[in-house]
Amino acid sequence: MYDYNLNNGVTMFENDTIAAISTALSEGGIGIIRLSGSDAVEICDKVYKGKNKISEVDSHTIHYGHICDGDEVLDEVMVSVMRAPKSYTKEDVVEINCHGSVFLQKEILSLLFKKGARPAEPGEFTKRAFLNGRIDLSQAESVMDVISSQNEFAAKNSLRQLEGYLKDSVISLRNSLIYEIAYIESALDDPEHISLDGYGKHLDEVVSKVMKEVKGFIDSAKDGSYLKDGIRTVIVGKPNVGKSSLLNVLAKKERAIVTDIPGTTRDTLEEQISFGEFSLHVVDTAGIRKTDDTVEKIGVKKALSSIEDADLILYVVDSSSTLDEEDQKIMDKIKDLKVIVLLNKSDLESNVSEDVIQKNLIDKKIISVSAANHSGVEELKNEIRSMFFHGEISLNNEVYITNERQKYLFEEAFSSLAQVKISIENQMPEDFYSIDLMDAYESLGKIVGESVDDDLVNEIFSKFCMGK
Repeated sequence: MYDYNLNNGVTMFENDTIAAISTALSEGGIGIIRLSGSDAVEICDKVYKGKNKISEVDSHTIHYGHICDGDEVLDEVMVSVMRAPKSYTKEDVVEINCHGSVFLQKEILSLLFKKGARPAEPGEFTKRAFLNGRIDLSQAESVMDVISSQNEFAAKNSLRQLEGYLKDSVISLRNSLIYEIAYIESALDDPEHISLDGYGKHLDEVVSKVMKEVKGFIDSAKDGSYLKDGIRTVIVGKPNVGKSSLLNVLAKKERAIVTDIPGTTRDTLEEQISFGEFSLHVVDTAGIRKTDDTVEKIGVKKALSSIEDADLILYVVDSSSTLDEEDQKIMDKIKDLKVIVLLNKSDLESNVSEDVIQKNLIDKKIISVSAANHSGVEELKNEIRSMFFHGEISLNNEVYITNERQKYLFEEAFSSLAQVKISIENQMPEDFYSIDLMDAYESLGKIVGESVDDDLVNEIFSKFCMGK
């Protein structure tokens, strides 16, 4: 389908024009159908009737008219045109804004196919933007992060990447390395005029500085994962302590069935919950207790398994009841994990000793909450922020890595740079420095899309939504 070469930014497409519905395929006020390619304007002219042909209008203008199949009017539309290279893909782009009927959108798209366009593959518009040099690979990956962001901070971080903050940082690091590589190679080729005396000390300082920045990106990946995917939070406790009620309070909707009958929840129930700046991926579990019920046994087993994968445990205790052997087993299971103890039903008289809990769960935060009157939620939010984000969530001109591919490449670069320092320490020949410096340079280059295989490009963009 493509004939392209990523070397030196040279890109060649077949002369095809792609089309897809770019808005969600559901009923709504409007739907947008996007075309991109050398024939986008010509194809639109075959179906559009208005005051002027689209081929006659200026770039970056929008026009009222109708989409017609011959003499049959399909819909009243607004058509915007963006001519190359000042468009999302750096090709001619036309966007048809029609009514949000799913039927009408499909009819118009089918008509465009008949007139010469072909169906776009998932992510193909953004793929063309990358291959045509408008954005680098890290920016392309951030596009999907923006679309799928679950909270305010994740959205802002993704937008910073889209604006090129990560790209600029990586380019700066690569420039530092390539300068040293070039110096070494020049010195080896012309030792009479370029001296390497004392060079190891200088290079060690440069590499240390680059490693510090690379390590910062690697360290940001954990927080980046929390921000992008949410903190995996498992609610545990005995049956009927209010776990499902708490989930409903956090989700601000009746997500889980709540009854007075112990053991109502038999399976894990998952919900993405936004706290504005960050989000939780909450897993409500079956009440942990000894039982002869076959189905409930399976639920308890899944609850215990969920604990192993959790970033955070919310241990819910019924403060109106005394602790028993089942509570002891749960505390033994979670004592070495990140735990917040929630004393639920705080609106009732308390029969729980916090001293006993503290003795078993040393240094764990205890918060009194009430699913009945929604108290304690703000304190819980603040405690989670303190636990995972040191009490404050702020970009502070930083970019958090939220992509496993990028994290892996930063780790590769760091490893190569560490090898350079070992070679300097062991006073190895300078050409050893150059080899590992080049490995680090290439690993960083792959983050922004330099020297990446075609298969990797296809794999990355295949995960995009249709029409983007």
